[in-house]
Amino acid sequence: MRHETEIAVEKLSALNREIIETDETILLQTFGLYQPQYDFANSSQYKERLDHIRAEEKSMIKDGIAVIGASNWTVNNSQKEGRKLVANMEKLLLRAFNTECDELVRKVKFNNVESFVKRINSSYQTISKLGAAMQISISLVYRDLKIQELYLAHEYALKKQEEKEELKRIRAEQREQAKLEKEIEVARKKLEKEQNHCKNELARMLKQDTSSMNEEEKAAFDAKKSELEAQLGEIQKGIADVDYRAANQKAGYVYVISNIGSFGENIYKIGMTRRLDPMDRVNELGDASVPFNFDVHALIFSEDAPALEAALHKAFEDRKVNMVNTRREFFNVTLEEIKDVIKANFDKTVEFIETAPAEQFRESLLMKKATLAQ
Repeated sequence: MRHETEIAVEKLSALNREIIETDETILLQTFGLYQPQYDFANSSQYKERLDHIRAEEKSMIKDGIAVIGASNWTVNNSQKEGRKLVANMEKLLLRAFNTECDELVRKVKFNNVESFVKRINSSYQTISKLGAAMQISISLVYRDLKIQELYLAHEYALKKQEEKEELKRIRAEQREQAKLEKEIEVARKKLEKEQNHCKNELARMLKQDTSSMNEEEKAAFDAKKSELEAQLGEIQKGIADVDYRAANQKAGYVYVISNIGSFGENIYKIGMTRRLDPMDRVNELGDASVPFNFDVHALIFSEDAPALEAALHKAFEDRKVNMVNTRREFFNVTLEEIKDVIKANFDKTVEFIETAPAEQFRESLLMKKATLAQ
């Protein structure tokens, strides 16, 4: 009988493996939104709870209550041999159940959680039927612990990914801040160097004796002096702007960009950068990860750029391309809709580029047409 049970368990595992492979092809189209069973603040709390559940499972196995079998079974009129056979069958069926559950826990993901819960229940029922003759069955409490473990393993993985994304966001902000500080340092040194040069040149001119100059020379001297004074004024304004950007943590640019060659029409990325030259950030976004460069539709300098960006993101919250990862700032909207929100939240005139040049994309299309025509 034990041999027959082993064969049945192997057949059960094989059938379940086939079900997984078959279901994987359709689950992506049929899964519903997952409803979390737990609401822990961080992955450490999920890990702690998961460890606790697994410790409970081990304790039940150790105490002999994870699986229940007949206590009056005999073999050749021997109760001792009967208890030994029942114990061996309990171990075999429990091992089969654990193997099935561990495989499900290892493979659980967003589109198969509820299906895998059903699989655990199905495995529980099938194994109980296999052990029915000897009154062997998996404990309901133990089964429920396995279901909790499945949910926790899934949510633990989700929380770790969420924390990973948040860490990416923080590191990206730190890199942006470091780049801004470097830009400010370089810009200030350049401006101060130009300022010293203008001051020295102006001081040298003021020491000159102009009494012997004719009218033409005097006019040229005055023009040069005025030019230096104007240049000095512009430099001082530039230094004041750099100091302002260094002191004001909210000042920056909100950008509206598109990449029709990569994402199609009416897909816009709406983001923010505090860099002195916002095009540095835009150019970084158009690196090797996308086939074409981004086109700029608007660059809006604001004293409170995070607030303007937040207003735009909130207005188009239900139009996000990626509803899960908030770091992906792409929205399926029209440029007119973006204009309306900016006008409602920004009191200065903003210039928009209506049509994206998308030069490389359009040239690529022409080259493909030319190739096909040959």
